[in-house]
Amino acid sequence: MPALLPAVSVVIPCLNDAPALAACLASLAGQTVQPFEIVVVDNNSTDDSAAVARRRGARVVFEPVPGIPAAAAAGYDAARGQIIARCDADCVLPADWIARIAETFAADPSLAALSGPGRFYGFPRPLGGLLSVLYLGSYYLAMGLALGHLPLFGSNLALRTSVWHKIRGKVHREDPEQHDDVCLSLHLGQEYRCRFEPTLVVGMAPRAVIGGANLVRRFRRAFHTLWAHWPGEAPWVRWPRRFTGHGETGHGKNRPAEPTAPGDTAGAAAAPATD
Repeated sequence: MPALLPAVSVVIPCLNDAPALAACLASLAGQTVQPFEIVVVDNNSTDDSAAVARRRGARVVFEPVPGIPAAAAAGYDAARGQIIARCDADCVLPADWIARIAETFAADPSLAALSGPGRFYGFPRPLGGLLSVLYLGSYYLAMGLALGHLPLFGSNLALRTSVWHKIRGKVHREDPEQHDDVCLSLHLGQEYRCRFEPTLVVGMAPRAVIGGANLVRRFRRAFHTLWAHWPGEAPWVRWPRRFTGHGETGHGKNRPAEPTAPGDTAGAAAAPATD
């Protein structure tokens, strides 16, 4: 483990998800390396999500614009750590999640973003694993073909705060029908080096695969997100750029992240901030 780990801010967008949020925050409390802070973005909740967050030491940021894109972006804007780690309110995180994220970025100063998969909980083990592979496999395949590289996954991603500050004006934060992780992937993949780590797995609620309406909505939003970036970021534009090196996309030759100055480090084990 590197002697100095970057400070990790955890960002959790939340809308009326108090019970799941409590479980998520409990899993963060059990981390082997504690986050620098936890930022819960209250996206107009009418339940006690904000109160749950405060009771567990999180800093609550209110975002009035509806939708995950606006809520996630508000959390990234508010983050004070060197690394932003993003999960959903219904995620349950393994005890080494923060440690592995911090160690990965510390060991690779040119890395801009990191992502891993999820596994549905609440099912018998074989069924949960199968559904997870089918759901995420189709996501990675379809979005990989569209993007020219593997996408980030919003339930389990991390990026350098300095990189977010460079691209935050490009994301479609006020469009609630976009998939914010796909939008982020589109803009990061143009210039920065991203990495997919298949062993960095989080637990996630199976809402996405319960009911046909949820799946239809997710596919519709995926097409909407891609369409909003066309024709300039269409697959037939991105794939040639990946192999020619002109405005590269993907995980190969892209522009490296700017490492933080040696004096600008904070221990990842610092106490989380509260509002």
